[in-house]
Amino acid sequence: MAAAQEQTSTYGVLSDAGVDRLRQQLGIQYDDPTPPHNYEAHMDGFRHMANGYGDGNPLWSDRDYARKTRWGGLIAPPMFVTSMGEKGAPKPTPEQKAALRGDPLAGLGSYQAVQEFEWWAPVREGDHLTSSAALVGVVPKANSAFSGSTVGEMRAWVMRNAKGEPIVLRRGTWIRAERHASAERKKTYELPQPYTPEQLAEIDAAYAAETIRGAATRYWEDVQPGEDLPTIVRGPLRTTDIVVWHTGVGMGITPPGAFKLSYDVRAKVPGLFTPNALNVPDTVQRLHWEKEWANQLGIPISYDYGAIREAILTNLATNWMGDDGWLWKLSCQHRKFVYQGDTYWVKGRVKDKAMTEAGAEVRLEIWVQNQWGTITSPGEATVLLPTRDKAVALPKAGEQDVQRIIDQEVEANRRLDTGVSVERKAEAAG
Repeated sequence: MAAAQEQTSTYGVLSDAGVDRLRQQLGIQYDDPTPPHNYEAHMDGFRHMANGYGDGNPLWSDRDYARKTRWGGLIAPPMFVTSMGEKGAPKPTPEQKAALRGDPLAGLGSYQAVQEFEWWAPVREGDHLTSSAALVGVVPKANSAFSGSTVGEMRAWVMRNAKGEPIVLRRGTWIRAERHASAERKKTYELPQPYTPEQLAEIDAAYAAETIRGAATRYWEDVQPGEDLPTIVRGPLRTTDIVVWHTGVGMGITPPGAFKLSYDVRAKVPGLFTPNALNVPDTVQRLHWEKEWANQLGIPISYDYGAIREAILTNLATNWMGDDGWLWKLSCQHRKFVYQGDTYWVKGRVKDKAMTEAGAEVRLEIWVQNQWGTITSPGEATVLLPTRDKAVALPKAGEQDVQRIIDQEVEANRRLDTGVSVERKAEAAG
């Protein structure tokens, strides 16, 4: 009875006790609770993923074309890894299992802020990937313009192929905040407005001008710092685009399945569903397509996923580098909402280049800006290019053991945890 009362009193409330319980999960491997959208890599999966963010690169979908490239067959678009990942974490000890039980910040909003990827090898048809996840950082913040006190929750995923080789490291930071606080703190938003025929013609012209470098090798020697990457456009964003995105990547935090299958999940995890305007339980994820639910959370209209922006940033890089390059690293911050009706203008420039132990590196400054010219997601990418006398060699993970990779991530983030109190007791006076 006491435990139930404590859960009720702390649900949706950001407290120091909740943050301390969250810290107890640091470094413990776990399996994602929802099954992957794709268990096995296949051309159809590659194609559906690429369709979801408008990428027509034949390297992902045309077997005859891909067979003639250095890869000898199809490879997956970079973000395909986010749709995969069977259970790969070791069985937890009783103590670890107790620490992982439940969400210490249950009921708080979760807003994607930062994503980073490091790819070491391609995903090919027939591949199966396992995934091990872990909390690797806790960053409390006493006050923010959006929602008062917040906590940055930093998680990492290490994915391995059937040989046990790490092929990608994904890092993500989500801002956890009280939902009612974000609703109470009003902001000035740049909202989409009806497009003029001239604006739509400009977007169509950018679509028509988009090129994929493909088989025309881009050599490291020919790249000059300061040069611009060809701009690509995606949008204006429609509900239809969100539907097509989900077709390719899956439903994310919402377990898959409709009707009876959805009921089965709701019976076990009712917190994933809240009543809609008709009092019908529906996924909390619907704020991406249901304006009324977004409004209840203090957001004026539905908005996109940060993952869509990450995918179109990879699209910018792969269009530019060609089939013989390798997108090694990408990081981006999501600083502004992109609303339904907004347009993604995706741009970049060469920051610098260097010959390193990894090979012929080119570092790119990349970003997404909306139709108002506001940068919503700045980022960086590192591409490996061939030289005229040497092909790209795939990079290697610094560690092969998953727990050591995770431990390194935890240690790197310890300095960011200041231990600041997130209690809201003095906020009104502030």
